[in-house]
Amino acid sequence: MPVSPSSSNRRAQGRPLAEINVVPYIDVMLVLLVIFMVTAPMLNQGAVVDLPQASADALPQNKQTPVIAEVDDNGDYYLNIGDSPDEPISAEELVITVKAVMRERDDPDILVRGHADVAYREVVRLMAQLKSAGVPSVGLMTDPPARGR
Repeated sequence: MPVSPSSSNRRAQGRPLAEINVVPYIDVMLVLLVIFMVTAPMLNQGAVVDLPQASADALPQNKQTPVIAEVDDNGDYYLNIGDSPDEPISAEELVITVKAVMRERDDPDILVRGHADVAYREVVRLMAQLKSAGVPSVGLMTDPPARGR
């Protein structure tokens, strides 16, 4: 059935035809999806960084002996204070002893030492234990750089 010219004129003259073409929006959305899928795995990967070597100043000698909390590559904790500083202690003993030192001394220096082969997460766990004991800040112990560098 042919459409009469009068009926098509009525549609054009009557109500305007309002349609949104969503195809370009879908294209943009798919491009963004691909970009996010490609870049998301890169956000969790690290980059190799060569850190500068620097020497640190020694602690002033007029202060009290600092408390040195140490973690070895087995994850055992040591404190340089107490009856046996060469014996490993548990995390609970570490917290109790450091709390006692914090009560006894005003503003003690708390230093963290990690063996060269210890995993970074073990040092962070030690620092978390010290934080739970109420230590506001810690210093990290380093070996001085080798001569000639």
